[in-house]
Amino acid sequence: MQDDLLKLGLDGLHRAWGGRMVPFAGYDMPVQYADGVLKEHLATRAGAGLFDVSHMGQVILRPKTSLAELCLAFESLVPADVLDLGVGRQRYGLFTDAKGGILDDLMFANRGDHLFVVVNAACKAADIAHMKAHLSAVAEVLPQDRALLALQGPGAEAILDTMAPGAAKLRFMDVAYLDWDGVELWVSRSGYTGEDGYEISLPQARAEAFARALVTAGAQPIGLGARDSLRLEAGLCLYGHDIDRTTSPIEAALSWAIPKSRRKGGEREGGFPGAERILREIELGPERLRVGLAPEGRAPMREGVELFQGSDPVGRITSGGFGPSVAAPIAMGYVPLALSKPGTRLEAELRGKRLPVTVTTLPFHPTTYKR
Repeated sequence: MQDDLLKLGLDGLHRAWGGRMVPFAGYDMPVQYADGVLKEHLATRAGAGLFDVSHMGQVILRPKTSLAELCLAFESLVPADVLDLGVGRQRYGLFTDAKGGILDDLMFANRGDHLFVVVNAACKAADIAHMKAHLSAVAEVLPQDRALLALQGPGAEAILDTMAPGAAKLRFMDVAYLDWDGVELWVSRSGYTGEDGYEISLPQARAEAFARALVTAGAQPIGLGARDSLRLEAGLCLYGHDIDRTTSPIEAALSWAIPKSRRKGGEREGGFPGAERILREIELGPERLRVGLAPEGRAPMREGVELFQGSDPVGRITSGGFGPSVAAPIAMGYVPLALSKPGTRLEAELRGKRLPVTVTTLPFHPTTYKR
């Protein structure tokens, strides 16, 4: 029921700004504002979009003995290189299960004397329980009640650096503590749009003043609708749709997130849940693969649409819609490995009709991260 939804700390501000609220991951969230999804999407690409992502889980892992011991323990949960992550740097990771499926995708950062982890809202209770179950011997697992805002787009650097000097010096996947008006900001140069930008964690009590200051400086509030179309153009996965416990990281085309050190022959080979399957798929290839899909015509093809080769069903779309920056329908989905080559022609069944779809490379829109 609507009354059961959790409220964001900035709920009143979103409503004051004209946000249309919808249920998402157990929260009442703004899906769009007065300008609508299309204009919000393009405004982020051209300027700076402000997203409230405070529904996500923020967790500090504070080592009981050494950070190195904690990093090795964290590696028992993720097929990532945690031990060699430099201070002030962040990485993308995946919690996997014993069958090689994905429990969640996440970001983790080395902040010198502890790790900082950001997980998806729908999974955060399970993720926190998972970390407590497996890491409590070596670390305190400390969920944080802080606001989290994302400032994305080519105008983000100038806005944030004026307000919090030092933001411009960061490069993609750097993390830092910056000051705004006496408030300590936890900043990473990253995001979920394919654009250059930042994610900023700060105390709930100062979040409204900070959000208002960002908008006064030129940022535009952006809702979930444009967040979704931006991440789709960037070819990024949405947990529970493009990835879940039924998909492996290799099937999901996320093998880039698994470094040599954790692969076969690496200095810390395996040792994470589902390693046998995941390492086998790296070596031999998965049975299916997540790919980009370009529907012909103007009709968007959304999650659940079945894909065919001739009369044979061969896969389905997991995310899809209209890409405002590419002015065309775009989608992602899973197909057999043999049909995953760009240029492969398939058909999708939409409202009882078969329409042509072409496998294409990802992303649909170039990324602009500051390397």
